[in-house]
Amino acid sequence: MPKVRANGITINYEQQGAGDPLILIPYLTADNACYSFQTADYAKYFTCISIDLRGTGESDKPDAAYSTEVLAEDVAAFMQAVGIPRAHVAGLSLGAATGMWLAIKYPDRVRSLSLHSAWPKTDPFLQTVVKGWQVMAEGLQSVPETVITGLFPWCFTPELYSAKPDYLEALAAFVRGRPAQPVAAFLHQSNAVVSHDAETELGRISAPTQITFGRTDMLTSLRFADRMTGIRGSELVIFEGCAHAPIYERVEEFNQKTLAFLQRHAA
Repeated sequence: MPKVRANGITINYEQQGAGDPLILIPYLTADNACYSFQTADYAKYFTCISIDLRGTGESDKPDAAYSTEVLAEDVAAFMQAVGIPRAHVAGLSLGAATGMWLAIKYPDRVRSLSLHSAWPKTDPFLQTVVKGWQVMAEGLQSVPETVITGLFPWCFTPELYSAKPDYLEALAAFVRGRPAQPVAAFLHQSNAVVSHDAETELGRISAPTQITFGRTDMLTSLRFADRMTGIRGSELVIFEGCAHAPIYERVEEFNQKTLAFLQRHAA
């Protein structure tokens, strides 16, 4: 996979497809492969560029404070380094928070913005959950096992666990099969979640924006919906029967509705 130097670090990425560039920003702990269930459909119409954020995959993992603003600066520098002046930008959770700041600080670089399971400012509930994950990661000394044991139950509904245990096992095997994030990098990256606050800046986002939530998501629940739809002209999509990760729980519906939005705003 190709690598590029940007914002003082080496960033790893994967590219496939043809058409308008679409940058896919991963969520907490994940590398570029996390959108594997989307890129097969997206790449029919877009050049999909999936990156490894700092601290994950094969990108550098500096021992320094991370923030969602710093991650957005990484993406902006990456775009400049690989010669992408403007792109569609999509992210889930931490990826959405990063995309938010990219659109705030570099509006001319964002053709459209897709914010999935996003939130404008970390509240005490979300902060408490993430700090619990940090305790678990330090205790287990394994980020993949922390994801499977600690994060999965927040990402998927009880109904999915009951109806498709083999699918959950396959997702667990997928997590274990990817490059393991070091615990120190997880702590830095999860601190970016804890400190995220873009709420007062959302009015600066000018790109066409799609905002999606899972109906039963508790992490970034519909408590954030009204505050997110303050982005001018944004559209809201709610996936029924989903928690924090509709990209895995409602793959076909998620791909159809998000791809329709992207195609409406393609060049």
